[in-house]
Amino acid sequence: MPLQELAAGKRVVGARSVYRKLIKSEIVKVFVARDAEKKVIESVLKEAEARSIPVEWADDSKILGRACLIERPAAVAGLLIDRRTNNIR
Repeated sequence: MPLQELAAGKRVVGARSVYRKLIKSEIVKVFVARDAEKKVIESVLKEAEARSIPVEWADDSKILGRACLIERPAAVAGLLIDRRTNNIR
């Protein structure tokens, strides 16, 4: 699972933050924990699908949190795009 992208790139963590960045077309890939509550991730998954943004699944929220270099579980994370070059940051 390519969670290393999160540690190396510019990222945003949390369902609300990821959703807002998706709306602004600033996300290149979404990462979701398999143990996340459906009501938390539902809107993010719908928006990612509508915008054809790839979704990677993490085994659980603790692993996703560690991949984001934070010390708590994370249900959702997003890899940001560099607007100047349209590349992954």
